[in-house]
This record gives sequence, C-alpha cells and structure tokens, in this order.
Amino acid sequence: MRAIQVKKAGGPEAMEIVDVATPEPAAGEVRVRVEAAGVNFIDVYHRTGLYPRPLPIRLGEEGAGIVEAVGAEVRGVGVGDRVAWASGTGSYATHAIVRAAAVVRVPDGVASRLAAAVMLQGMTAHYLVTDTFALGAAHTCIVHAAAGGVGLLLCQLAKRRGARVIGVASTDAKAELARAAGCDVVVVSSRDDFESEARRITGGAGVDVVYDSVGAATWDKSLHALRRRGMMVSYGNSSGPVAPFAPLLLNQLGSLFLTRPKLADYVATREELERRAGDLFSLLAKKELDVRIHAELPLDRAADAHRMLESRATTGKLLLVP
Repeated sequence: MRAIQVKKAGGPEAMEIVDVATPEPAAGEVRVRVEAAGVNFIDVYHRTGLYPRPLPIRLGEEGAGIVEAVGAEVRGVGVGDRVAWASGTGSYATHAIVRAAAVVRVPDGVASRLAAAVMLQGMTAHYLVTDTFALGAAHTCIVHAAAGGVGLLLCQLAKRRGARVIGVASTDAKAELARAAGCDVVVVSSRDDFESEARRITGGAGVDVVYDSVGAATWDKSLHALRRRGMMVSYGNSSGPVAPFAPLLLNQLGSLFLTRPKLADYVATREELERRAGDLFSLLAKKELDVRIHAELPLDRAADAHRMLESRATTGKLLLVP
C-alpha cells in the first residue's frame, strides 16, 4: 500500500509518499480500501506539530471506502460494506486501518466522495449549530470563513434552523458562494469591518454567537461583535493560535461565554456518531445539502493540497483520491 508519512514536523514538503506492507486489522478494527480522504486543517496542525503526535506519523483523519477485512470482535460491519469515518489515523493512503466503532455505513444514494467530504467538516458544522450553541429563529450568528469547507456547510445548516446568518469571506467571489449557501449578509473582510457591520445589522446589540475558525486574526473583533452574554465559539486557528488573555476580558465585554470545542466530544457515544452522520447522509440523499468539492487530487499531490488549504484560496472541500 501507499501512504503519506511525516518523519519530521514542518511545512508541506515534510510529507512524503511511502510504500509499506498492507496491514491486517487487529481485534475491533477494519481495513478499508480508501476511495477518498478528506483534507482538513487538523492534518496541517499534525504536520506542523501544533497538535503534537509521536513521529513518524501517517496523516489523515477522515475518509470513505470499502471494507476489505475485519478483525476479531467486529460487529455490525462486514467485508464489502461502504463506510466513512472522521477519527481515523492514516487516511491519506490507499488502505487504512480504522476502529470499527469509528466507522458508519454509507447508505445507497450517497457517493463515497461526498461521504468523505462531510464526515469531519459536516459533523463539525452539525454540532456547532445543534449543541454548542443551539441556533433558532431568534438568533443572529457570524460565520467566519463562510466559503470554506466547514463554512459553507455551517451556513446551510444555520439557515435550516431559521437563524439570521452573517457570513465573513475574504473576496467578492467567495462572498457569492456564501450567499448561495444561505447567508443573509456577507461581509468582505478585505474591504469591510465585520465588527462594525454586525453592530449595524443588529441595531448596536451585537450577535448571539460567533463561529470562528480563523483564530488570531479575527479574535478581538469577534469578541467585540457579540451581544451581552453572547458566545464565542473558537473552533479553529487557520491564521494562528489565539494569544493568552485574561478571563476578566470576558467579564468586561458583557459576561461573554467562550468555548473551544472539538468533534470527538460531540460524537463521544455511538448514538451521537450515528445520529450526526445519519442526519447529514439523509440531507445528502435528499439533495438538501450542497457539498462543494474544491478539488480532488491524487496522493502524490498531498503537499499541494496542504498549500492550497493554508493559502485560504479554497472554497469548499479538498479530497485526496488514491
């Protein structure tokens, strides 16, 4: 089998493609022939060492494919099943070993590439609007990187819950994509100030919640765009991590709430995993969720995929197709 490996943390050039023996699944595991692997910022964080892991590491947490072998004690999934996952290791490969408890069956009517595209980013968007801050018709939210992979899905799911959505995008072209995804207003950050616009749109009150995947570059203005007792949801740091701050700041800005969630804590049980993935698959099967695939690249262009992602030039999902 072929896989992408990182021996030393660094830039995209740290990734190399290696040929290794195809492994056999241990108890509780399945071996999957990967049909598509999702490219996500968490892979960048693993590659750079921002989220440290013992080296060498195999990149890729998300994917979809066909089960080729099952280990002992595996129940509910068998050889030939199409499955998808968001918490694997080494999905940038022709084959992946995944815990059986982490995979979900992909129903007929949902292509494997779409399943791979929504497992991590789609379930992230799902928990953000349903559980982290349960959006409703009375709420106004800001979605940063609204034309990105999570952003486009987040905007659609937020509108399905009746919220007023203010999207933030860096260019006019990205703004058009955000509007098509359901944003009521889109602020072009290269030209306009999203904090001022949010205050204007809400009559000075501020928004109920900010969904911020950007991090350092948007942190201060995101806090100042919130209403009294509003919630800052910092779920990524594509521009770099937020600098340390005194919690007293949350008090001074109106008794704000702050959370830094991760997907693992919102699919902590099998029921949660199946419910979130099932909701997304149902929407996909009914064509009620639009998944934009920015590009599909072969494994040997994994470094290019990371460069594209880090440049913030992407609109939608990047996939590696072995």
